[in-house]
Amino acid sequence: MDLALQQLVNGLTVGAFYALIALGYTMVYGIIRLINFAHGDIYAVGAFLGLSLYGLFAVLHVTNPVLTTVLGLVVSMGCTGLIGVLLYRVAYRPLLHARLSILISAIGASLTLEYGLFLIYSPSFLVYPHLFGRAGPPLGGVEVSWLQVLIFVSSVALMGALYLLVHRTKIGMAMRALAINQDAARLMGIDVNRIIAMTFFLGSSLAAFAGVLTGLYYSQISFLMGFLIGLKAFTAAVLGGIGNIPGAVVGGFLLGVLEGLAAGYFSSRWKDVVAFAILIIILVVRPRGLLGERVVERM
Repeated sequence: MDLALQQLVNGLTVGAFYALIALGYTMVYGIIRLINFAHGDIYAVGAFLGLSLYGLFAVLHVTNPVLTTVLGLVVSMGCTGLIGVLLYRVAYRPLLHARLSILISAIGASLTLEYGLFLIYSPSFLVYPHLFGRAGPPLGGVEVSWLQVLIFVSSVALMGALYLLVHRTKIGMAMRALAINQDAARLMGIDVNRIIAMTFFLGSSLAAFAGVLTGLYYSQISFLMGFLIGLKAFTAAVLGGIGNIPGAVVGGFLLGVLEGLAAGYFSSRWKDVVAFAILIIILVVRPRGLLGERVVERM
């Protein structure tokens, strides 16, 4: 029983990363029907920016772990969000009506970001600072660190804030209008390009948030870190029902828990195989995803 609970905790932690990244996939797809292959690499960019900021804080002798983490997250999210907007304007906006070309452009953007990190930083793994120990709240035989608590609580809070923004604000209303019909939204006076750019900013910021927390959790990052997690986050978005924000969150956490249980009861080497096999079965049975009914209304 303790093993199951331990893997559940670990799975929810990793699932928070998947859910945050999956939200970017699902928001962009919901509005412009683009599978943004570069989104996983945006997550990697956020992690590397966070590492650079931690280096800057060390030079400036700013050592408070909470302060540096908050500053690192906020600045990384802002900078990465702007990179996401730049990516939209340069690589996607001119090709919005060319479906095949925009997919190829997304793949090119992904490789550009990956090997840009390779050239700017290093081909080797880079080490994140150890700011938080393994201590945590007492939960019987289950080990939970304060960092895991921080990851889970802050991620859920951010997802809740995004949900409120989409469903309770004018910007969110405009995003949902675009998801239904862009031409009608334009006739209603909505600045379509501004709203799409805002969507890229939000999705990229969430990915950067996940990237920095991933660095703190695993203590190391590499320039290829965005490929596999990007693939898994996209799978999580499809599992939950791509285009559906609650579906992306459910899919992300479910994928994380499945992986955690597979690693605990089989082997960490088999977790990807087991998780994806279960996901394939679910998608064969329910191809529109777990919350597929809401795909029609999208966001």
